[in-house]
Amino acid sequence: MRRRLINSTLAVVLVVIAVFGVSLVIVETRTISESAQERVQSEAVKLASIVDGRLMGDNHVTADHLRPHVGDGRYALIEMPDQGRVVVGTAPSGDVIRRQAKGEKGETVTVLESRSAVTREVGRTLLIIALVALLAIIAAVLLAVRQANRLASPLTDLAETAERLGSGDPRPRHRRYGVPELDRVADVLDSSAERIGRMLTAERRLAADASHQLRTPLTALSMRLEEITVTDDLTTVRDEATIALAQVERLTDVVERLLTNSRDPRTGSAVSFDLDEVIKQQLEEWRPAYRSSGRAIVSSGKRHLRAVGTPGAVAQVLAALIENSLMHGGGTVALRTRVTGNQAVIEVTDEGPGVPAHLGSRIFERTISGRNSTGIGLAVARDLAEADGGRLEMLQLKPPVFGLFLSRTAVNRDSESGAKPVR
Repeated sequence: MRRRLINSTLAVVLVVIAVFGVSLVIVETRTISESAQERVQSEAVKLASIVDGRLMGDNHVTADHLRPHVGDGRYALIEMPDQGRVVVGTAPSGDVIRRQAKGEKGETVTVLESRSAVTREVGRTLLIIALVALLAIIAAVLLAVRQANRLASPLTDLAETAERLGSGDPRPRHRRYGVPELDRVADVLDSSAERIGRMLTAERRLAADASHQLRTPLTALSMRLEEITVTDDLTTVRDEATIALAQVERLTDVVERLLTNSRDPRTGSAVSFDLDEVIKQQLEEWRPAYRSSGRAIVSSGKRHLRAVGTPGAVAQVLAALIENSLMHGGGTVALRTRVTGNQAVIEVTDEGPGVPAHLGSRIFERTISGRNSTGIGLAVARDLAEADGGRLEMLQLKPPVFGLFLSRTAVNRDSESGAKPVR
């Protein structure tokens, strides 16, 4: 492209120089020739006037009187009826310019000038025109190269940006080139890069969230299946299979919830549900894991509370908090339900060392973890809670207390019960 721009610009300049240059040469040549003829004619008329003056005064006309009035390189011949002829200068050879003038006394003045002088002047003019044309061509080439670079370099840069996008590097470059059309293309590429970056981030986030959210339910399901394989009691097999099927349904719900949040995190499917059922389901699901680690999980607080939200999402939030206590906490894990204003609150606490003070304000940020974990669980839990209009907060650092706040609906029965371990 750069070469084409230079060649096209140079071709246009050459055509312009050819058209106007040839016309200028013709005009200048004709002008110089006509100017020389006019000078010779003017000199002949002038000499005729001088001769007339001397003849009217009865003076003799000689070459010495006329020589100062004859230009260098010219030849003058004056023919007078009474005094014969007078010659001034040397007659030129070859092609000459000849002009004559008649005097009032009948004299004839002839002036000759060699055309070589005109030829030399024409040659000097042509040389000047050629130099100007050469300078014009050089200037045109320099401007063409500059303009070609100005247009071709941005196009090369935009091509590199597009190639980077195609290779999976969606970082926008935010480069502008001072050419409106090219800047428009750069704007579109930067916007596309930002969209691709957001899409890739969302895909990676979905993959990380899915990996984290499915890991624990799959582990629990695996433990149920292992219990089925080692027992011969049909009643136990039936009970464990029923629980395993319920866990499979919850896994399906987890996947659907993750996909829904990846499309639009604000989309919720809130309904009125019984908190007791969700808490009971989580206690049953986590009982084998806590039992194998020699720890207990209990529930206490108000019963028969109804809240507004998505049961599957609330279950995932509680699962994240319970798993967090299992991995980072210690002792007995307690789930307490209470009422504050028009909200139902589920608190999850344990007897562990708590959350370090420097992590307290950042505990819900992604990749933030007090130990060697992904730091995704609490961030996902907070997003799930907010999707249905609830909120998840860190109420206390030591011992750690997390509170899940949900909108409360009409209560059929309120009763309080003390903490009791799951059996």
